[in-house]
Amino acid sequence: YSKYGIKSTSFFTGYIANLYPELVSMVVDAGHEVGSHGKSHLKENGFDVMPYERQLRHLLETKKQLEDLSGQEVISFRAPALRVSDCTAEALIEAGYRIDSSVASQRFDFFLSFGGIKKLRWFFAPRLPYHTSPNSLFRKGDSPLIEIPLSALFIPYVGTTMRIFPWITPLQRAGILLESNLNGKPVVFDIHPNELIDESDEPRMILSRSGNKIAYFFQDWLRAQMMTKNLGAADINLYEREIKFFVKHGYKFNTLKGYCKEAG
Repeated sequence: YSKYGIKSTSFFTGYIANLYPELVSMVVDAGHEVGSHGKSHLKENGFDVMPYERQLRHLLETKKQLEDLSGQEVISFRAPALRVSDCTAEALIEAGYRIDSSVASQRFDFFLSFGGIKKLRWFFAPRLPYHTSPNSLFRKGDSPLIEIPLSALFIPYVGTTMRIFPWITPLQRAGILLESNLNGKPVVFDIHPNELIDESDEPRMILSRSGNKIAYFFQDWLRAQMMTKNLGAADINLYEREIKFFVKHGYKFNTLKGYCKEAG
């Protein structure tokens, strides 16, 4: 990022922040925003299965943990695997968050994403940033919480798609930019740091998160096979291709917090 002078929001799970606190400091020192990504990616810590009280506790604990490590206020959140429930908006507001980016409007994960049935609500979510309802991240309302949807045109504009189908990404980008030029919708791209490390040769144990054999095939086994494509240097080249395009065409890179401030 320093090579191109760009800023971003980095979402940390409490688990990773505890293991590598120096990474949080590095993000802050480079001028980026630190956001919360919940406690971990464990199935039982999904915000679509935790009751309200447990969601609130997770949000408060990781907020304090990240603020202690970063020295800056943490107001942005993205749910692990984008898994949320009807009470997540209320929990975020109560915990003091002001920005969420867990909704991917009109995105379809086929059957490769855990919690995919509940994510069908993405089809009906607004595409432009909006104040959420106090009772749902998927609806407009008058709450203080702002939703910044991730970019998608049916297929998600994310690092995973970029690695698995690199020829699709420029086509996606063209459509997303057409929309952005028409209505000012911000482009929100999501990538995970582990995608930039080649671990494809390491032994992998594929655990079943569901007792359903069909769900295991799509959400665990098939997903695991796809996840090893174009890791490491290959992914860095693909990611830099996207960055170079936006730099060349004069687009501004921003944090979620910075975007909301500038948008008023």
